Amino acid sequence: MGTASTNPNVNYLTEFSGIKSWLFSLDHKRIGLMYMIAILFFFLVGGIMAMLIRLELFSPGPTLFSADTYNQVLTYHGAIMVFMVIVPGIPAILGNFFLPLQIGAADVAFPRLNLASWYVFMFGAILAFTTLFTTKIDTGWTFYTPYSIKTGTAVITIVLAAFIMGMSSILTGLNFIVTTHKLRAPGMSMFDMPLFVWSLYSTAIIQVIATPVLGITLLLLVAERVLGIGIFDPKLGGDPVLFQHFFWFYSHPAVYIMILPAMGIISELISAFSRKTIFGYKAIAFSSLGIAAVSFIVWGHHMFVSGQSEIAGVIFSFITMLVGVPTAIKMFNWLATLYKGSVSFESPMLYALGFLFLFAIGGVTGIMLATLGVDVHFHDTYFVVAHFHYVMVGGTLMAIMGGFYYWFPKMFGKMYNEGLARLTFVLIFIGFNVTFFPQFILGAMGMPRRYFDYIPAYESLNKISTIGSWMIAAGFFLALYVIIRGIISGPKAPANPWGAKTLEWQTSSPPPHFNFDKKPTVTGGPYDY
Repeated sequence: MGTASTNPNVNYLTEFSGIKSWLFSLDHKRIGLMYMIAILFFFLVGGIMAMLIRLELFSPGPTLFSADTYNQVLTYHGAIMVFMVIVPGIPAILGNFFLPLQIGAADVAFPRLNLASWYVFMFGAILAFTTLFTTKIDTGWTFYTPYSIKTGTAVITIVLAAFIMGMSSILTGLNFIVTTHKLRAPGMSMFDMPLFVWSLYSTAIIQVIATPVLGITLLLLVAERVLGIGIFDPKLGGDPVLFQHFFWFYSHPAVYIMILPAMGIISELISAFSRKTIFGYKAIAFSSLGIAAVSFIVWGHHMFVSGQSEIAGVIFSFITMLVGVPTAIKMFNWLATLYKGSVSFESPMLYALGFLFLFAIGGVTGIMLATLGVDVHFHDTYFVVAHFHYVMVGGTLMAIMGGFYYWFPKMFGKMYNEGLARLTFVLIFIGFNVTFFPQFILGAMGMPRRYFDYIPAYESLNKISTIGSWMIAAGFFLALYVIIRGIISGPKAPANPWGAKTLEWQTSSPPPHFNFDKKPTVTGGPYDY
C-alpha cells in the first residue's frame, strides 16, 4: 500500500474550543469516542443491575428486594444491555472510529448525520433513564403484550425511548452503507476491504431494513395504550401473539447486529496475531451477507410454544439451523488461519481465542434450541439465558474487549500494561464460564427464567453462578483501570505496534484530523503477510 494525492477539502466545524469542540465535532473519531464514554456508562449501570440480580438469586427467598423490584431491575438490565450497549456498541464506537480509516477515507459520507445520530441516541437513552426516577417499568426488555398494554408502569416512555434509539441505529447504518460504497481509497475494490468493514456493511443492511419494523411495532404499542385501537388487545379484537411476530422479526436480526461486527473484529485479530493471510477471505465476506439475509426469516423459532402451526415450526426450525452454515464457515476459516501461523498471545488474541470457545458453545446450544422437541422442554428456562449470554456476552463483549485492546494504541497513541490486560481476560473468561455454564444445567433441571424465587434444589448452582459474576465484575473493573492508566500514563505507541497490514495502521497513532497526511492508494490486500 502506498500514498499519493493530497487531503480532501472536507468542511468541518472548527470555530469551537473546549467541550464544544467535542459536542459539535464532525470528526468521526471524536464521535466514536463520545459514543464510547456514553456506552461505557450504560454498561456500568447495566452491569450493576446484573450483579444485583445475581445477589438476589444467591439463595431462595427475598434477599435484597421484593418481587416487584426484581422485575424492574431485570427489565432495566435487559433493556440497557440490549438497546444501549450491545446493539450500538461495536458499530457506534469501533465502527465509527475505524471504518473510514480502514477504507482510506477522511471521514464518513455524512459527518453531520453522524453527529446527529449521537444526539438522537443520547436523547433516547436519557429519556429511558428518566423512568428510573419516576414510574419504573417491569415488563421485561421485550415489552410483551398483553401485560405491557395493561400495566400502569412507564411503558410509553421507555418504548418511545427505544424508538428514538432505533432512529439513531438507522442513521448510522445508512451512513456506513454509503461510506463503504463511495469513499473507498483509489485501488480498493470491495474485495480489498478489511473483513471488519464487510461485517459493518452487512450489519448496516440489517439496521436499515429491520429497525423500522421495531419502530412501527413500538408505535403500535403506544397507540394501543393511548387510543385503544385494538391491534394487540384480544378484548378489542387484537392478537397479543402478533406483537411477538413483529418484535422478533426485528429482534432476531438484531442478534446479528450484535454479533456480525464482533465476527469482523475476530477476523482482524486472528490474522494480525497469526501473522498470516486470512483463510477464505471471500467465503468470510459472503458469509456475513448470508447471515444478514437468513436472519430475516428465522424469527419464528422464538415462538415454538406460542401456538403457531406445526408446519411453521418445522420450517423455522430448519431455517434456524441453516444459519449455522455461514457461521461455521467463519469458524473453520478462523481455525484454518491459526493453523501453522506464527501465533502470538497478546491480550487481543487471548480475547479472540476466548470468543472462539464461548461462541462455539453458544452456537451449538442454539442448534439445540432450534430443535422443536428440545425447545419445548428448554423454552423459558435458564438454558435459554445461558445460551443467549454465551452468544452475546461470550461473543460480542469478548470481541469488543479484544478489539478495544487491539486498536487502543491507534485510538489514544498510548500503550497499556499488557500483563494486567491478560489478567483481565483470565478473570472475565473464567468468571463467565463459572457464571453461565451452571445455568445450562439449571435450565435442563427445569428452572424457569425471569423468576424472583426458586426451589431449594437449584440453590447450589445459583450460588456458583453468583460467585462467577463477582469474577466477571472484577475483570471489567480491572480493565477499566488498565484503560484509564494507559490513557493517562502509558508509554507512547508506535504507528503499528502489531505489524498489521490494514490501512488504519499505515497512519500515525492517534491519526491526524483527516486520518492520512496524503490520500492512500491501495496496491495490495488487507492481509498480505
